Amino acid sequence: MALRYLCCFLLLTRLVPAIAQSTPPISVETEHVSLVLAVGDKQRIFQTYLGPRLAATDHKLLPNRHEAYVPAGTDNLFEPALRVVHADGNPSMALAFADVQTSKTGDDVTTTTIHLRDPSYPVDVRLHFTAYYKEDVIKTWTEITHRENRPVVLTSYASAMLHFDARQYWLTQFHGDWAEEAKQEESRLTSGTKVIDTKLGTRAGWYQTPSFFLGLDKPAEETTGEVLAGSLAWTGNFRLAFELDNQNSLRVSAGINPYASEYTLPANQPFVTPEFIFTYSTTGKGQASRNLHRWARQHGGTLDGTQPRLTLLNNWESTFFDFNEAKLDGIMADAAKLGVDLFLLDDGWFGNKYPRNGDTQGLGDWQPTKTKLPNGVGHLVKTASKEGIKFGIWLEPEMVNPKSELAERHPDWLLKLPNRPDDLYRHQLVLDLNNPKVQDFVFNTVTEQLSKGVAYVKWDCNRMISSGYSQYLGKDQSHLYVDYVLGLYKVLERVRQQYPHLPMMLCSGGGARAEYGGLKYFTEFWPSDNTDAFERIFIQWGFSQFFPSNTIASHVTNWNRQHTLKFRTDVAMMGKLGYDIEVEKMTPDELKFSQQAVKDYKRLSPVIWQGDLFRLRSPYEGNQASLMYVDEAQRQAVVFGYNLHTRFLETVLPVKLQGLDPTKRYKVAEINLMPGQKSQLPAHGQTYSGDYLMKVGVLLSDGEAKPLTSHVLELTAQ
Repeated sequence: MALRYLCCFLLLTRLVPAIAQSTPPISVETEHVSLVLAVGDKQRIFQTYLGPRLAATDHKLLPNRHEAYVPAGTDNLFEPALRVVHADGNPSMALAFADVQTSKTGDDVTTTTIHLRDPSYPVDVRLHFTAYYKEDVIKTWTEITHRENRPVVLTSYASAMLHFDARQYWLTQFHGDWAEEAKQEESRLTSGTKVIDTKLGTRAGWYQTPSFFLGLDKPAEETTGEVLAGSLAWTGNFRLAFELDNQNSLRVSAGINPYASEYTLPANQPFVTPEFIFTYSTTGKGQASRNLHRWARQHGGTLDGTQPRLTLLNNWESTFFDFNEAKLDGIMADAAKLGVDLFLLDDGWFGNKYPRNGDTQGLGDWQPTKTKLPNGVGHLVKTASKEGIKFGIWLEPEMVNPKSELAERHPDWLLKLPNRPDDLYRHQLVLDLNNPKVQDFVFNTVTEQLSKGVAYVKWDCNRMISSGYSQYLGKDQSHLYVDYVLGLYKVLERVRQQYPHLPMMLCSGGGARAEYGGLKYFTEFWPSDNTDAFERIFIQWGFSQFFPSNTIASHVTNWNRQHTLKFRTDVAMMGKLGYDIEVEKMTPDELKFSQQAVKDYKRLSPVIWQGDLFRLRSPYEGNQASLMYVDEAQRQAVVFGYNLHTRFLETVLPVKLQGLDPTKRYKVAEINLMPGQKSQLPAHGQTYSGDYLMKVGVLLSDGEAKPLTSHVLELTAQ
């Protein structure tokens, strides 16, 4: 009998609307999404709704089921958003509504700040929500301050907590390792807590990524289903927790991983969590991706997101560490011949006492090696200018080889445990960016090169933090992981104040820093050291879920010579095109093809970089992959189609296009053909209505459907 009454009570708490409050509901809204919060019992703030845009007249009818930002230590029985140990040792928090403020930045951006207070202690928590109306994106973060007589300790401090009620929940996560980044995996959440986190410090996204999809009721498809896409903007340890409780409600929290990071907070000093960025779609993952892409380009998710990018030639795979001034001069002439905008000099150009002829020494000594570059970086800048291109350079300013002049001069600058042997990875250690002197060193390392006329920087980070210990922090090491990232951001802020628009690539031995906390300082990121074109289709597919194409650096290389140059080029063209190849060894036809590909890419780059992405056929679901970009006016589109490992006599069906204007007529032309080659695609040279192309589709394979072949179509409205 008691159990029956308990069940009835729980049912009523789900169905009975909240009692009207003196404070009206708080609405955070975009064009198609509503997040509604309300003040309820004990002045607590509740999330009452998150989903498709809901009429404001109905907001007051929503029940108060889920406390929006749940503190630990009182009546909470599940995952907390915040845990604080007060100066007197009390490990509990309560949060009561104090006030709310709203401000607008133009017609498109609105920021809502909800101020909460602990009724018994002078602790203030502010929940910030910025809504981007046209992009259907919401950005949220938390600010914690106090006025206690001694520091308090933060042991959990989420950026966001969101609540959901559905029959089932399906999580799509992205994980991997070096050279196999952004592998996509989907699973149903079951009772308990699913945690995706990292404790790597610097290369935080090496094994897991801080981005995910959450499908409600059923797995979300590309064009159907309700789905939330979320991404944490933090270049360090992160934690995503998905807790399914006894009533089948889901609590999602996202933020800095508090592992080894109990944060001692002095009075009147704000602790600001990183931003959690999310969007909600009722029409599948594709629309969620497009929302995030538009937000990133338009609102600073990536630096200068609406501006052109540079095509480049890198020397790494053609020379590795073996080069000299004359050889580089010749490669720059080849870059100009190819038609790219910039030559990028990679690792191996620095160090004199310990010349950088391999990865065992010299890192940290950022002076040009005299035996390789007797006239320094300035000569290379001048050579590039004479060739009509720009000059860029590789740096790894956060790292150091123990065998270096820097390590000899400043052993106190290295993150390493006392009384333990060095734990080296790639023969290197991490510099201590908790230390302001190290921050100055890193800043000066970068700006010294830029002062010589360097026009582009590839900023690398090839190792994680292990055996981490900061001599600067002394006995209290609990700030190491958090303040390292904050120190990195201070350096990047200083660089950007001096060079606000200089293009830079964010690299971390691949895509281990693919997140929006770092990307706002960079124009692009390096998704993987694996440049095998077949593998890159999967890697770039994964990153395209959250990041726009103009941020995904994609190079034509010789990683797998079994792939044709055309196949490698077509794969690279669906991102931000670059080359890492020996131009001098190209045949005349290969050079002619590549020169034309660069010209076509530059002509079509406004569509590829700024257009809407539609993923048409997933490599995870068959032996083919295809996607397309459509410009805002729906007048131009570029379609990429790839045959992967199609089987003998496998039927290849037409691909139905998306995003076109059904009333317009589009002329279809296959581009990126080798010299003398003619298109065998039936659609080439034909004109179709947008309606036909989206309902019937076109073949993106020739009659034989050979494995590892590709086709690129240009569509132009007539």
